Amino acid sequence: MPIIAPSILSADFLNLGRDIEMVNNSEADWFHLDVMDGRYVPNISYGMSIIAQMKKKATKTFDVHLMIVEPEKYFEEFKKAGTDILTIHYEASTHLHRSLQAIKALGMKAGVALNPHTPVQVLEHIIQEVDLVLIMSVNPGFGGQKFIPQALDKVRALKQMINAAGSNTLIEVDGGVTLENAPQLVAAGTDALVAGNTVFSAPDPVEMIKKLKQVGK
Repeated sequence: MPIIAPSILSADFLNLGRDIEMVNNSEADWFHLDVMDGRYVPNISYGMSIIAQMKKKATKTFDVHLMIVEPEKYFEEFKKAGTDILTIHYEASTHLHRSLQAIKALGMKAGVALNPHTPVQVLEHIIQEVDLVLIMSVNPGFGGQKFIPQALDKVRALKQMINAAGSNTLIEVDGGVTLENAPQLVAAGTDALVAGNTVFSAPDPVEMIKKLKQVGK
């Protein structure tokens, strides 16, 4: 069964406490938290202070995805805010290996996100240093976008690379994940599904999470 990570970007921010409790009481595994700076992506979301407030209520793993320039400036602050997994973009990291080591040294798991146009082969020489690879199946910056089907090929290629290296790296997919494409993603080798609109716009979000969790059983 896949790891399910509801994306808080799609939550109701006027009722954030209620939505956190919903995720706490569901079969979800992680909270997926998108941090955007208006520079790396054309949107602004929320930062460390909101994450720290959420941590007071949340009972599950904090999976934080930084869509920001110069992410290395903020590793310690995200750790203090309660981050468990910190994912940075390959495209925004000049010294990726050094950054991954710095994230791990702070006691967090280290992830790398790849934009739709970035081939998985760029990670070949550091895959054993990476705890999680986040395949973007939409262009980053906004929720509610349509799934890019080529992401499936990237998941398969990445799975082969991970297996060949004998690594324990997890594969996460974010963007346009639905009940329709989730079975294909899991069959291709995806370990963790990020779902925003699919969960939070469902009539019964808890039931939707349960259905996503059952995929591939």
